Amino acid sequence: MMKKFALVGSAALMALAVTPASAQFKAALNESTAAVEEGARSQQRINELDDQASELLGDYRAALKQRDVLRRFNASRAREVENQLAQIRGLEEDVENIEGLQRAVLPLLEEMLGQLEAFVAADIPFLSQERNDRIARLQEVMTDSTQTAASRYNLIMEAYQIENEYGRTMDSYKGVVDNDGQELTVEFLRIGRLALIYKSADDSILRIYNKDTGQFENLDKSFMQEVRRGIRMANEQTPPDLLQIPVRAPEVTAAAQ
Repeated sequence: MMKKFALVGSAALMALAVTPASAQFKAALNESTAAVEEGARSQQRINELDDQASELLGDYRAALKQRDVLRRFNASRAREVENQLAQIRGLEEDVENIEGLQRAVLPLLEEMLGQLEAFVAADIPFLSQERNDRIARLQEVMTDSTQTAASRYNLIMEAYQIENEYGRTMDSYKGVVDNDGQELTVEFLRIGRLALIYKSADDSILRIYNKDTGQFENLDKSFMQEVRRGIRMANEQTPPDLLQIPVRAPEVTAAAQ
């Protein structure tokens, strides 16, 4: 009986010995599995971090390239700005020079206008109202602060050109004269600056301007036909031709002799 008990006790002891080893093995297996899973998760994080690092590296390189492009662009723009500033400085100097030139030109323009006014006043009195109105407009331009020196000069030169053209052209126009205290409508014939003649509508009056006396004087009626022909020529009603018009011979001074 005692021998059987011993065997039973040995089996129990063996069972008790096997049970802790199995538990240890299972625990070790679990720890190994957990370690593998953690390693996998770590590897995944490493891969993700590597991808992020690669992406960031690509962004960094792209940013470096963009920085270089922007540097070159800014350098180019800086050169353009410097050139524009140089141009602005040049224009400012030109403006200062122009302002100085305008101040110097203004007295010259005033003198030109004064000479033109004196010339018209001393000339034979054709188209007097039109010519005096032109001078009055020029005088207004000279006092108009919105007008530049160039525009004033152009207008004065245009007036000079018109006056110059009068000396090379013929003209015929209607006008009113004082005839013994009464207004008389007549037709004028201007032949350059050589002669200014007018006649009445009924051809009863024919007169020519005398620069020496500053008055109109009677003209021999024998010139009436020539005056009529000159009026038709001035009105382009007949082709240009020679006219016989009395012209005072220039006086020869003692100094010229």
